[in-house]
Amino acid sequence: MKRLVFVGVLAGVLTAGAAFAQGATALGTVHLARKLMADGKPLPAGTYQVRLTTEEPKAAAGQSPNAELFVEFVKGGKVAGREVATVVSAEDIGKIAKGARPKPGTSQVEMLKGGDFWRVWINKGGTSYIINLPPA
Repeated sequence: MKRLVFVGVLAGVLTAGAAFAQGATALGTVHLARKLMADGKPLPAGTYQVRLTTEEPKAAAGQSPNAELFVEFVKGGKVAGREVATVVSAEDIGKIAKGARPKPGTSQVEMLKGGDFWRVWINKGGTSYIINLPPA
């Protein structure tokens, strides 16, 4: 009987884990040329797969739902860091962004004026995911 209960609990945990893994959406691959900080922790230079999670930070007053979502930086199959991404629709990006933008299906990493932050900008299907990371 104990084995049957254990097997049932194990199956439930594995099913929940598989459902979470399916909830993460790959946004693209980025190369960070230097060590940055993500969620207050160092994120070494290197190439990462960036994936969108199903988790949302608490929305600020007046902020629309899904305006910010958590993303994970994955290297070698392991999450190396996570941070909040601002989500901007194709219709709205022209109102807030000046200059060159990544085309759908591409990304760009650039230092912002003043050098206080690096911007990781991923365009997935016309929707922009903008992540600002301070240098380490």
